[in-house]
Amino acid sequence: QVQFRESGGGLVQPGGSLRLSCAASGFSFSFATMGWYRQAPGEQRELVATVTRFSGLINIDSVKGRFTTSRDDVKRTVYLQMNSLKPEDTAVYYCNRLRDGSPVYSWGQGTQVTVSS
Repeated sequence: QVQFRESGGGLVQPGGSLRLSCAASGFSFSFATMGWYRQAPGEQRELVATVTRFSGLINIDSVKGRFTTSRDDVKRTVYLQMNSLKPEDTAVYYCNRLRDGSPVYSWGQGTQVTVSS
């Protein structure tokens, strides 16, 4: 059974940092391209970052230079380091496996990120 367990979210002031983690199980992780998504209230879920076996790509211009990705194949975990956070980064953040640029499996619970003073 495929599962994603996102963690690391919370309430942070503007300019602060958070590191999100997504632990995955139920598929061959080390060969998988993974994606970080976010969904703000009233908005559609959007792809924030893509993490291949060898590199990470930030897909949203507004977070380039502030967000970075990494992965640990031994721990079957991908990470999203978020710096210089802004109120518009407030959303529930999810991860999923990607295939041809689209999510493959059902979503996990996500982790809430709230940026507010």
